[in-house]
Amino acid sequence: MGSMRRRMEALLNEWLWQEESWLPPGISWQDIKMKEDEGRFPLPRDLIYTVPLAFTFVALRYIFDRLVARPLSKHLGVKDRIRIQADSVPKLETFYKKTSRQPLQKEVVSLGKQCGISERNIHTWFRHRRNQDRPSNTKKFCEASWRFVFYLVIFTAGLGSLINTPWFWDHRECWRGYPKQPVAEAHFWYYILELGFYLSLLLCVSVDVKRKDFKEQVIHHIATVFLIGFSYCANYVRVGTLVMLVHDSSDFLLESAKMFHYAGWTRTCDSLFVIFALVFLVTRLVVFPGRVVHTTLVVSLEFFEPFFGYYFFNTLLLVLQALHIFWAYLILRMVYKFVFLGKVERDERSDEESELDDEEEAPEEEGHEGSRKQGKGTINCKLASLANNCVLNNLTNQRKINCRRRKTR
Repeated sequence: MGSMRRRMEALLNEWLWQEESWLPPGISWQDIKMKEDEGRFPLPRDLIYTVPLAFTFVALRYIFDRLVARPLSKHLGVKDRIRIQADSVPKLETFYKKTSRQPLQKEVVSLGKQCGISERNIHTWFRHRRNQDRPSNTKKFCEASWRFVFYLVIFTAGLGSLINTPWFWDHRECWRGYPKQPVAEAHFWYYILELGFYLSLLLCVSVDVKRKDFKEQVIHHIATVFLIGFSYCANYVRVGTLVMLVHDSSDFLLESAKMFHYAGWTRTCDSLFVIFALVFLVTRLVVFPGRVVHTTLVVSLEFFEPFFGYYFFNTLLLVLQALHIFWAYLILRMVYKFVFLGKVERDERSDEESELDDEEEAPEEEGHEGSRKQGKGTINCKLASLANNCVLNNLTNQRKINCRRRKTR
């Protein structure tokens, strides 16, 4: 039994760790072995630490929510809407959970006949039932504050560990001596903590606030996990630390803007969002493709010939860049609407649960169609997952005031 297991492990290692896939041509695993006094060389088995670390992050988040985030939300004045509870109707509850949260008109008619309820009351029941499942502002504040703390700490620690390294200033140093490059202890933990955190986000994706770019977010998390894991195993650690630093530089600004929005601190939210938008556009559309992607695609070829790891790593980077362009497009589109059209209607990335509350929609007498019309004119959140448009909303209000003054004159 033991010999069979060792044989299977040998076959797996031979198939998975082929030198042609992980190392440049002409280099073998024997060539990159290091002695203890030469430093730490990244090994795939190191990543096993990230699995228990991910569950640790989930537990820490639960404790953080109870002991820090919720008391802080009350201190900052976060207020939750009062939801009207839907009446207990078993047939409607079954349809809601198993079929659809928003029934079609013919389904409403059928449900009305089955339950002996008018169509208007059916619409009202589903409206109230959807509101029950929408996350409260406190829940969204707690989620944003947890991410803010992690991104701020990891960005500060990452910047401190990289600012004195030669490859932070000269990107050719990312490849000098590759792949036999020792990994500093600080960069090892930078990788392990970052990967463990993104694994914890994937574990919590079903309970976190779902947004309209939910699929893009999942793709981003999966691509990030593969990117961090593969770059560590292939010893792309130097350029990998730069990739993580670029992403962390704007993420904590985004989460802080969301926190102050949920607390109703409009001016603070406005300022933070403007700073976030500028940092995001510069780091994701200029620094990342112009410096990081360029050094992995072009500069690296000065030091080795392309191989499978080269193509795979750059493919993941380009996937991330495509997502950056998608999110930057949402920001620029809203700015365009305001500057040239004078209005901002709806943010495509707003929280699915944060759209106009059904209690605030048109009165029941107007029916479902009336509520849809009133919801159409509502200003929702920006790319920052803010429930309302902070910056552009204030600017729009100011424009309306100026127009009224001109008319009065």
